[in-house]
Amino acid sequence: MPESAVAVRARVLIDKLQPQCAAFLGTVSRGDPPLAGQAAAYIEVAPGMAINLLTDVILKSGNVRPGMQVVERQYGLLEVHAPSPNDVTAALETGLGSLGASVDELMAPEVVSSNVIHSVDPYQAQLINRIRHGGLVLPGDSLFVLEVEPAPFAALAANEAEKRTDVTICEFRSYGRTGNLYVSGDADSTQSAQEVCAEVLGAGVPA
Repeated sequence: MPESAVAVRARVLIDKLQPQCAAFLGTVSRGDPPLAGQAAAYIEVAPGMAINLLTDVILKSGNVRPGMQVVERQYGLLEVHAPSPNDVTAALETGLGSLGASVDELMAPEVVSSNVIHSVDPYQAQLINRIRHGGLVLPGDSLFVLEVEPAPFAALAANEAEKRTDVTICEFRSYGRTGNLYVSGDADSTQSAQEVCAEVLGAGVPA
């Protein structure tokens, strides 16, 4: 496949994985699970199968480990991590260079939906708990839900929400047409999480 046919949609860098997010990734990663404190990066390309070529280049180029590779209908996703942010950045730059891509071609995050629900009904809490891989939503909690495009920015939003507010990370999905995030807590903390994510994602430039 010609390099020009590969579109790099997102490159998301996380300087320091927070404990809940790292533990969450350990439940969904089919590769090497990351640890709290490590740096991580997500890259999303189209068409989806092109992620296999990119994974090959990135893993051979530096000291990074793969936690997740997903090929779905439209896009392909790769997550890699390492103790040093410099190692992650260097590996990604090598991978992007192999595709002839530049940072200028990456998509800025767009918030599709952002809502806070107060005093969650017990039945809704049970519905969410059936699909979550992180912490539980308890009846009466407040719940912040976010949808963002491109999907990998959901991971950045989750990590920043945990870093800067007192919330429970219940679920986030960083692949597909859009990404989503569920966090729970009290009314003030979930409101703060919404504001943090708006700040991080509203900058209008890829992280």
